[in-house]
Amino acid sequence: MSNVKTSVGKFLAKVGGPFARFGSGSGKSFPGIIFSKVAGIEAISDLSKELKNGSIILTGTNGKTTTTTLLIDLLSNDTQIRSSFESNTINAIATAFINQKGDLGVFEYGIRNIKYGIPDTVQRVVDPVGVVYTTISQEHTQVAGVKNPFKDYFKAKLLLSEGMTRGIVVTNADDPRTAYIGYLKEQDIDVNYYGIAIDDIVDIFDEEDIECLNCGATLSYEKRFLNHRGIYSCSCGFKRPEPNVKLTNAVFGDSSWTLTIEGDLYNYTCSCDVSFNVEITVPPFGFHNIYNTLASITAYASFTPKIENIESTIKKVFNNLDMSFIPPGRFEVVKVGDKHIGLGQGDNGDAIKINALFMKQYAKDSLEFIYTTPDENEEDIFNDHFKVIKSMNPDHVIVVPGRQSIKKAEEYYNIIKKDFETAEFYPLSYEEMDKRIAKLTELALESDYKNVIMTGCGEEQAMWENIKRNIINR
Repeated sequence: MSNVKTSVGKFLAKVGGPFARFGSGSGKSFPGIIFSKVAGIEAISDLSKELKNGSIILTGTNGKTTTTTLLIDLLSNDTQIRSSFESNTINAIATAFINQKGDLGVFEYGIRNIKYGIPDTVQRVVDPVGVVYTTISQEHTQVAGVKNPFKDYFKAKLLLSEGMTRGIVVTNADDPRTAYIGYLKEQDIDVNYYGIAIDDIVDIFDEEDIECLNCGATLSYEKRFLNHRGIYSCSCGFKRPEPNVKLTNAVFGDSSWTLTIEGDLYNYTCSCDVSFNVEITVPPFGFHNIYNTLASITAYASFTPKIENIESTIKKVFNNLDMSFIPPGRFEVVKVGDKHIGLGQGDNGDAIKINALFMKQYAKDSLEFIYTTPDENEEDIFNDHFKVIKSMNPDHVIVVPGRQSIKKAEEYYNIIKKDFETAEFYPLSYEEMDKRIAKLTELALESDYKNVIMTGCGEEQAMWENIKRNIINR
């Protein structure tokens, strides 16, 4: 009966598949939705078994889409893959199983809580051979109107790999939260860590206490690279693991960066150890994308079936990289005349810190901060954002509602105004998004300041990408 349901589900999904190209959002997952309705979610395990080399799932707070995109580019040079990104549902994965061909799957999967993200179910039915973690930061956004505690958010991420009994976990050694997940999995399967191994990257923000997930004590840091990422240890014995893949040298130029990356790790597909040493030249794409680069390279070297191609493929992909690899809506700096305008989403504290650090590469003169606020019950996000605004010490601040509540945005503005007396507030309506986009474009282009940073909350792609396109077109 199970096989009959799977066959019928696949047939109906394929019949309905052509309609998916007319959809957006969940419309892209239409075949997977049909399959799940007919055969049931558990039947997705039948689809996953069709992949000779299994599946890799990528998750984290920030960097998921970029890392997934880079990993797809790398692996596609060596093997045919099935993939999905920016559609973070089990139905998107099922759609890729049904509509695509390939021996290896690469899937982005965003999780905010256990109830809606069902990470344990996804792990069971997809049965991945790889789970890749980017970084895990404080995430206080609401899910279905309910505030999401960080401990529950972290547990949801952990569950995606907790049940794995084969394969490799690829995780960030510099992030104590993702490293702790690796620490737990070392008892069951292989873990490949990645991280920074150079001295000239130092965090510019105020230090915060970070809790050890093993015992609850405060971690001690020898060095911080960004926010909670760095070289850390705890009296309980938990400490930053030695990275298998690491950045060992970096030359930061105005028009390009040269990065040296060394690797010594286990490859699951070939069941052997591999090592490599590559020097790549990339655009000056921001410190956060160094981590996305390391994550994608580590995952690639862990699962490529053609280990002899590792160095040549890494050079081919990254030496030909341009800024178009950044997903729509993500932070980017655009030059308009002699003015630098940095803009893109920054929906949590870690993201806005990354954006600010990126902007500091360019902001040598006067700076205006155009801040798009969180909503009701998102005071924690605002507090993180406000620390970054103050650390940037802008010459002028403009506050705009980033989400729906104009009233709450004005409350945030009144707090900001106590530190920045000349701050201005524009009560732009969320419902009139076209007008909001037009006004934000105008504010950036007509700013009296040499540098403008526009970031905070808002539509992940639509708002930011439209503003960016408007600025470039003007």
